[in-house]
Amino acid sequence: MTLRPRITRLMLRDFRSYRALDLRAGAALVALVGDNGAGKTNILEAISLFSPGRGLRRAELRDMRHMAQGGAPAGEALADEAPADAATFAVSITLDEESGGARLGAALEERAGALSRRSRIDGEAVSSPAAFAEYVRIVWLTPAQDGLFAGPPGDRRRFLDRLVLAVDASHGARVNAFERALRSRNRLLEDPRADGAWLDAVEREVAELGVAVASARRETADRLAALAATRRDAPSAFPWAALRLDGAIEDMVAGAPALDVEDHYRRLLRDGRARDRAAGRTLSGPQTTNLAVRHGPRDMPAELCSTGEQKALLIGLALAHARLVTAMSGMAPLVLLDEIAAHLDPGRRRALYLELTELGAQVWMTGADPALFGELPAGAQLLRVTPGTAAPFVAPL
Repeated sequence: MTLRPRITRLMLRDFRSYRALDLRAGAALVALVGDNGAGKTNILEAISLFSPGRGLRRAELRDMRHMAQGGAPAGEALADEAPADAATFAVSITLDEESGGARLGAALEERAGALSRRSRIDGEAVSSPAAFAEYVRIVWLTPAQDGLFAGPPGDRRRFLDRLVLAVDASHGARVNAFERALRSRNRLLEDPRADGAWLDAVEREVAELGVAVASARRETADRLAALAATRRDAPSAFPWAALRLDGAIEDMVAGAPALDVEDHYRRLLRDGRARDRAAGRTLSGPQTTNLAVRHGPRDMPAELCSTGEQKALLIGLALAHARLVTAMSGMAPLVLLDEIAAHLDPGRRRALYLELTELGAQVWMTGADPALFGELPAGAQLLRVTPGTAAPFVAPL
């Protein structure tokens, strides 16, 4: 049976523009309406903290603190999420009873002058946000990703890693460890007196982690491409995407045992030391991989498509990813869509809301104009967001 968790209550304390917020929800589709700068995206960002990583803005935690931080007492429901004398901000979500009714808490705490992220489930501390994956999976799409296809390869690698992270909560830790190992190797290469045995050991770690990262990326990209292939003939306003990973290590893991690929990668690193030393960085490995995307129905590179076609393709990719998360985890993800409908015509908006309903996931959307959500189906929840508050939307007479 597929789990379909919904947030029924969201509470914020000293988070971004919110000194305190107690928001009741529960509908499958939740739309947040308000002027630019009112705090709509801040609500989505708060929800995104219940996934591994730095949230949908990739911001530093210290930057999420309320701008007028200072001394507000903790609300009763947030007291378990972070002690009032230690928390600089706290976020809490309560899930619906059909999903177990769990309460998840995320906070930034300050002790002895040091800031640290804290995660809690039903008031009990857990080791990291990865533990939330037992209760919720989260995917998102933001305006910052609109230039994904025409942007640098690094943007698409981060996008791909976020796709992987939604189905494999440990992927982020692997990527971070791989990047640290690469930095260690680069520093050793800068020192002509570096111990060769130590360099061998670091390159062994780089190879092991790099192959694990490449394998996870390869698996997710292949599964997503296969899922898209099953919908090629289905009519949709949002076209399917053809994906290809351009990377030597990713190519190898598709057809060789991991240990053989690690040995090959180690040889590449050893033989490329002089070249990498001259370049000041490691030139081979998953850190150079590119995710190539094509508009499937038109068989055209995504970066050559029109702005409107790229937006529709990106939405189609996000919908496919949500379906993949459901299929792989047995849990429909929470879907966060920031300013999703702003550049869609009414026909595409209706098509989007229909496809979102068919996902069976809880979806949180934002938009400045209430008219953007006029095509929402019955039962959707529309909330008016003003600075520091959110309440049920009441149309003017």
